[in-house]
Amino acid sequence: MMFQFLKIGAQASTASFWMPPQASTFAAGIDNLFYFIYYLCLLFFVGIVGAMVYFAIKYRRKSEGQKTSDIQGNHTLEIWWSVGPGLLLLVVFFWGVIDWTKILVPPSQALRIRVEGQKWTWAFSYMREGISSKNLTVPVGHPVELTMSSKDVLHSFYVPAFRVKRDVLPNRYSIIWFEPTEIGQYDIFCAEYCGDEHSGMLNKINVVSETDYEKWIQNGGDMGGSGVNPAEFGKQLFEAKGCNACHSIDGTVKVGPTLAKKYGTEEELVDGTKVKIDDNYIRESITVPGIKVVKGFQPVMPSYQGQLTDKQIEALIEYIKSLAQ
Repeated sequence: MMFQFLKIGAQASTASFWMPPQASTFAAGIDNLFYFIYYLCLLFFVGIVGAMVYFAIKYRRKSEGQKTSDIQGNHTLEIWWSVGPGLLLLVVFFWGVIDWTKILVPPSQALRIRVEGQKWTWAFSYMREGISSKNLTVPVGHPVELTMSSKDVLHSFYVPAFRVKRDVLPNRYSIIWFEPTEIGQYDIFCAEYCGDEHSGMLNKINVVSETDYEKWIQNGGDMGGSGVNPAEFGKQLFEAKGCNACHSIDGTVKVGPTLAKKYGTEEELVDGTKVKIDDNYIRESITVPGIKVVKGFQPVMPSYQGQLTDKQIEALIEYIKSLAQ
C-alpha cells in the first residue's frame, strides 16, 4: 500500500499542489523521497492521534470512585516503537544520501558555466564561448555544471522545477549540476534573504533544443546585441547586470545617483569638484567607479572592468543618453 501511494505521489508531483512540474533528472527521485516521508508522517499521525482518541474514550473514568489500573508496561511494545521508527529514519537517511551524492558529482561531459550572484541579480558566463548572459540558456537532455560564487553577500541558487538549490557565498565556489528533461522556461530564485530587493532577484533558465542552443551561441547569447539597436541593448544590459538595483531611471534616489536626465549635465563630486556627465565619464564610472564619486553617495559600486565588452559599454552609454531625452 505504501508503494502504491508513493507511485501516485510521484506522478502527481509533475504538477501538484505540493510540487511544481518536474523538469530534470533529479526531480522524480527527490519527489519520491518527499512523498515517502509525507505518507509516512500521515500514517503515523492518523495512527497515533487515532489511538489517543480511542484510548481517551475507551478508558475514560466512568465514576467518581474509579481508580487508575496499575500498569507495569510492555517491554516488547516499547522496543518495537523505538526500533521501528529508527529503522524508518535510517531508510530516509540513506535514501537522501544516495540522491544527494548524485547531485554532488557532475558528469565529465557536463556543460560548464560560471554563475555570479550579486545584489540583486544572477549573471552567467560561458567561459569557453566568451558569452555573458542575463538568463541561463542550456540544451535539453545535456548535463550542466554550475560553478557559483557571490560578489557581495550570501545568496542561494534555487530552481524549483529542477529540484536543485545551493548556497552561494563570497570568496568561495559552490558547484551544482542538473540535466534538464523538458524544453521550456523555468524560474531561478534566490532562496536566502540578501537585502531590500531580495524578492526581485529573479532570472530564468531557458531550456532549448540542441539546434537552438547552437544558434544562440553563434549569435553571442542574449547579451550579444545581435539585431538590437544600441540603446535597447543598453537597457537590456542595465537590467541584466543589476544596475537598476542601485540607479533609478525616474529620479528616485537609491544606493547610487539616479540616471534620469543626467547625460550632459554636471555633478558635484565628494572632493568638491564638478564633472560633466559625458561618454568618457560614464565609461570611467563603469570600469573604475571609485575615482569620481558623486557627492552624497558612498563608493560602493563594483568595477565592471573586464566584465563588459566595448560594444556593451557603448550600448550602456547610448541607453543613458536616451534617458536625457
